[in-house]
Amino acid sequence: MATSARAARKAKVVFVCTECGADTPKWAGKCPACGAWNSLQETVEATPAATSHRYASLAGSSPVQSLSDVQAREMPRVPTGIGEFDRVLGGGLVEGGVILIGGDPGVGKSTLLLQAMAALAQQTKVLYVTGEESAEQVALRARRLGVPTEGVDLLAEIRLESITQALLTHKPSVVVIDSIQTVYSDQLTAAPGSVSQVRECAAQLTRLAKQSGTSMIFIGHVTKDGTLAGPRVLEHIVDTVLYFEGDTHSSFRMVRAFKNRFGAVNELGVFAMTEKGLKGVSNPSALFLSQHSQTVAGSCVMATQEGTRPLLVEIQALVDTAHVPNPRRLSVGLESSRLAMLLAVMHRHAGVVTYDQDVFVNAVGGVKITEPAADLAVLLAILSSLNNRPLPRGLVVFGEIGLAGEIRPAPRGQERLREAAKLGFSIALIPKSNAPRQAVEGLEIWAVDRVEDAVERLRNL
Repeated sequence: MATSARAARKAKVVFVCTECGADTPKWAGKCPACGAWNSLQETVEATPAATSHRYASLAGSSPVQSLSDVQAREMPRVPTGIGEFDRVLGGGLVEGGVILIGGDPGVGKSTLLLQAMAALAQQTKVLYVTGEESAEQVALRARRLGVPTEGVDLLAEIRLESITQALLTHKPSVVVIDSIQTVYSDQLTAAPGSVSQVRECAAQLTRLAKQSGTSMIFIGHVTKDGTLAGPRVLEHIVDTVLYFEGDTHSSFRMVRAFKNRFGAVNELGVFAMTEKGLKGVSNPSALFLSQHSQTVAGSCVMATQEGTRPLLVEIQALVDTAHVPNPRRLSVGLESSRLAMLLAVMHRHAGVVTYDQDVFVNAVGGVKITEPAADLAVLLAILSSLNNRPLPRGLVVFGEIGLAGEIRPAPRGQERLREAAKLGFSIALIPKSNAPRQAVEGLEIWAVDRVEDAVERLRNL
């Protein structure tokens, strides 16, 4: 009888997918839910006694009511003191908001948040929970960066119950957890960093943040392909998801918002890594434009839109004779799948042949461009390199290209044109639908609606 009771209390072993979070009682090479290979990891479920209080609601129960009767209010913001960081967050931290920030090791996540906590400590109570470094290591980094440490409370702990007790005792307004993968709960027998531990600890801390009104920031590890480690459910739990971009060998860093319940998504903050930490860059367009002493073939400047910020980025292309049966198509910072499509459209509608050429495309500065409005700039850069003929000096381009050869408009075209004029560009090759009704001072507009029209206009220069 005692043996059966112990068996009933024994935790159940399950296998959880690191990609989608689904669980299965048996191991398999392929996840039955999402189809990912080699993604199932063994974990142990908590006993019923340990889970009795874990699923309490984040908000108190309320009766059914009409949406029109709900009084919506604007969420007050707490500036972090770092302008580019506030831009990505949508203006600052929100009371009770939970932020997840990920990036490659050494890219500057802990440095940025230590600077932000030092600035916030001047106006509110903050707590920095470090699970990867000792208190002495954090103090050494703060001294190296030259940030003020007065008012910054520090806790070197990875046990969830101890962290929770410290939050209830000290009642800070802003908390940083560095990192969420190092935190573990006594209620689970799985190792720290496992799927069940990460999901459970994040859920418990998020519930505490909502109930107490504490702004909480999680630092998350990323996998080798750049996505946040652990199940994607972690991104659904939090309010804001930020990613660090940029090469660790470069001095420039970019923070992009992929999810924000309190602001715009796809906002971009640009930083420069210095000896004194990360510094915001006021004019990021200058980073993405190469300073050529004279015009060069294969270079085209495009006007892109990152959230509410227009940016000018140089697109470079290199077209060279292929020495292998299958020519290479390589794209860095741009969608590789669209490159083959653009080459086919250029062949079909403009008569430009590249089937025997290697084509390489790069976005200068390490920025990643995902919007289709980069199509026209990529096409013109390829054409310029193929003909070994530079594009006109002072030319800026944007526009999406369809399979039928049409050039479609891009959103917020007026803001792109104003940014180009402010930086001294004199010619804009844009979709006809984006042509402004009133002339932009200092900017000549070339409006086209077909790929062949754009190619022909450049050939006649």
